Amino acid sequence: MALLEIKNLKAHFHTRKGVVKAVNGISYSLNPGETLGIVGESGSGKSVSQLSYLRLLPSPPLRIPEGEVLYRGENILTMSDDKLRALRGNKISMIFQEPMTSLNPYLTIGSQLIEPLVIHSKLSKKVAWKEACEALNRVGIPEAEKAMKVYPHEFSGGMRQRVMIAMALTTRPEVLIADEPTTALDVTVQAQILEILKTIQKETQMAIILITHDLGVIAGISDKVVVMYAGRVFEEAPVDTLFENSEHPYTRALLKSTPRIDISQEKIPVIGGTIPDLSQLKTGCPFYERCDYRKDICQAEFPKVRKVSSVHESFCHVENFK
Repeated sequence: MALLEIKNLKAHFHTRKGVVKAVNGISYSLNPGETLGIVGESGSGKSVSQLSYLRLLPSPPLRIPEGEVLYRGENILTMSDDKLRALRGNKISMIFQEPMTSLNPYLTIGSQLIEPLVIHSKLSKKVAWKEACEALNRVGIPEAEKAMKVYPHEFSGGMRQRVMIAMALTTRPEVLIADEPTTALDVTVQAQILEILKTIQKETQMAIILITHDLGVIAGISDKVVVMYAGRVFEEAPVDTLFENSEHPYTRALLKSTPRIDISQEKIPVIGGTIPDLSQLKTGCPFYERCDYRKDICQAEFPKVRKVSSVHESFCHVENFK
């Protein structure tokens, strides 16, 4: 049984301009000790897909009209609020985007770190303080005792990101959702952050969902990859297969638009156009207008899943487009 399984999840926002279908029927699974990378352009539904089932978005306007999200076989979407609160931040933790704004500026680092330990692990503040110091040491923050007493604005972006990771890992979660954990960090700090995640994952067999725009980050840490576009999954494959033998024009376009050092590139190709208005989606494939391989059938209906292999799926009418 998969540790976390998402089945046909839909997350729609009901607005004055219409229903925004931010997530429109996605499915994938995550096993213990596995890293699943989710990649796609901004507006693809990567973050919303995670925030929605954890009930971290206001409802209304959010509605989940369909789908299941199974954690160890139990549907998170039908859990009571109390049971979800016991799960969230405990067995399923999340590193949010933008550490600059995710930490409370009015509270010290220490008071924010001990909170999940006091709430979920039922530790005394004294014991929680000690555990939090150890967590800071684990993510590479020196002089943890001193660091616990400072405020977020006294740390750099890289240090704040380490604090966010430490906070997410203090309860020893089984699933870590890392939403753009290396955004706005220089490449050296990025490498350090990813190495910390990989080291802790090896020690605890924690599963990771890594959300990012950076295909280089995906290549370095993920076991398998889900490519999302306009609220849908377009392709899913093991990371090596995706980079060597992608089977969807959108995935190919993403890979081509990534800077590379192993080939000479005078100009990096870009994907023309933009993601369609998710409140005005037409019948067919949402990538139709931007696709160089489109056919008439692509405009008429969204493609059914095509099994390239037992571990590789693509949602495209076009085969052998290369």
